[in-house]
Amino acid sequence: MTSSNVSRRGLLRTAALGAGTLALGGGLSACGSGSPSSAADALTYWDWYVTQAPWVDKEIELFEKAHSDVSVKKTTQQNAKYPDLVALANRSGNPPDVFMIPQVPSVAEQVAKGWLHPLDEWATPAWQARFPEGTFLEGANVFGGKVYSAPLKGSGPQLQLYVHHGVFKSAGLTNPDGSVKLPRTWDEVTSAAQTITKKSGGKSYGFGFGNADGIGVLAWWLDLFVRGAGAPGGAPTVPGTGMDYRVGKWTFGTDRAYADFLELFVEWKKRGFFHPNSVSLSDEAARAFFERGKFGMTVGGVWNQPEWTQHKFTDYSLVTLPSPTATPKGYYYADPVGNGTFAAVSAKSKKAHEAFQWLDALTSPAAGRRWVEDLNGVSAHPANNNPDGIDSKPFAAFIGMTEQVLRGPVPLVRNPELAGVAPSVPKPDISDVVTGVYTGQIKDVQGALSSLADKKYQLLSDAVAAVAKQGKKVSMSDYVFADWDPTKPYTTKKKA
Repeated sequence: MTSSNVSRRGLLRTAALGAGTLALGGGLSACGSGSPSSAADALTYWDWYVTQAPWVDKEIELFEKAHSDVSVKKTTQQNAKYPDLVALANRSGNPPDVFMIPQVPSVAEQVAKGWLHPLDEWATPAWQARFPEGTFLEGANVFGGKVYSAPLKGSGPQLQLYVHHGVFKSAGLTNPDGSVKLPRTWDEVTSAAQTITKKSGGKSYGFGFGNADGIGVLAWWLDLFVRGAGAPGGAPTVPGTGMDYRVGKWTFGTDRAYADFLELFVEWKKRGFFHPNSVSLSDEAARAFFERGKFGMTVGGVWNQPEWTQHKFTDYSLVTLPSPTATPKGYYYADPVGNGTFAAVSAKSKKAHEAFQWLDALTSPAAGRRWVEDLNGVSAHPANNNPDGIDSKPFAAFIGMTEQVLRGPVPLVRNPELAGVAPSVPKPDISDVVTGVYTGQIKDVQGALSSLADKKYQLLSDAVAAVAKQGKKVSMSDYVFADWDPTKPYTTKKKA
C-alpha cells in the first residue's frame, strides 16, 4: 500500500461491510448498498467505499441533475471480496459499467483480459491537461498509448496514529497548558499506553484495533511504525509493494526495524495495553470503540474521519511516522502509478459514453474539492488541497501532513515494460505474519520475516522471467535504485 492508495488500501481500504445481497450476473451475489437511483436502464457503478459513501451519493445526485437522461445505480461491495467479485462479474459477462479498479489483478492484466474500455475517444489532450503533469503514465493508467483511467486521489500519509483527547486527559497525559501531550516516538507511545491502561481502572486500554474483517489491519501497525525507523518499504498489503528500492528486495528479515517493532508489539500485548477483544472486533466496531474512549490510540487512515465527523466526534488528534528517534528516518512515498488507477469504464458497457461522463464527473476538480471538504482525503488536483474552509481540525492536520510524503522511485515509470509483471501473492503474507506474531502462533519472528522476504523475491523473480521470455526487456535490476536517498524526493530517471 503506497501513500496514494488511501483506499489502500489502500490502502486503499475501508471496512469490509455487508448490507444485503444484490444480483451479480448469472445468479452470483455480492454484499453492497444501492443508491437511490434504481431504474432498470441505469448506469451501474461499483466501489468499496463505506465511510466515503456520502460523498459518492452526493456526486451521483449532482451528476443526475446535470445529466437528466442518465441515472447511476451504485453498489458498495465488500472490500475483502472486491477483486473476486469484479473477476466473477467479468467472467459472467455482466460487469458494472463503471467500477473502481481492483488491486488484483494488476491494471495491465485487466487491460490484457479486455476488461477495460480505452478512454481516448473522450480523454483528449485538453481533458488530460486539467490534471497535474505526469498524471498519465505508460504502465500506470496508459497502456499501448491508450488511456484507461484517471485519478481521484492525491498523496497524503497513508496511515496515522489516532489519539483520543478525552482518554489522554483522564490519564493526565497533558502539557502545562492543558493540551494533550501527543506521543511521537516509540518510547512515548509505550509510556502513554502504559499510563492509560494503569490509570483507567479497566475502563480504557492504551491501544485497540479491529482485525476480524481480513483486511490486514495488524500490518498497518507494522507499516506505520517501521517507516519512521528508516524502513522505506514499510509493510503494505498491496501485492508487489513493500520493496526497499535501494536494494531491490524485501528487507523484512535484514532490516532490524521490523523485528524490533514486532518485539515491542508483543511486549505491549503481554503488558495488557491492547483492548482484549481487538482480534475479534470488526474495523467498524473498533472505530466505534475508539470514539467511545474504550482505548486511547489506534492506527488507521483518513477514511476514519468522515464517520466520526458524522457522529460529531472530533475530540482526537493524529500523528504520523512515530519513530524510535525524535526525527523520523523515513517517509511515505508518492506513487504516480497508484494515483493513476481510480475508476474505469467496462469494455462490455453498452453505455460507454455515459459511463465516461460519470467517470469524468468523479475525477473533476469540483468533485475533488468536495472530496476534500467531506474529509475523505487528498485530491488529485493540488489546488483543492487547501485547509482554508475546512472546519475539522483533525482533517486540516491530515492535509498538513502532506509534507511527510516524498516522491519515491517507481520501477514501472522507469521501465514501462514491467507492466506485464504480475507476481503471485505468498500465503502467508505480511498481514498473516504480523497476526501470527501477535496471537503467539509464530514464535520464530526473525525466521518468519526472512522466509517471507525470500518468497516474495522469488515470486517476483519468476514473474519477471516469465515476461522476459515474451521478449520484453525486463530484469530484477529494474527494481534497484542504488542512488535513492529515502530522506529526499527522488528525481525520476528514465532507463537508458
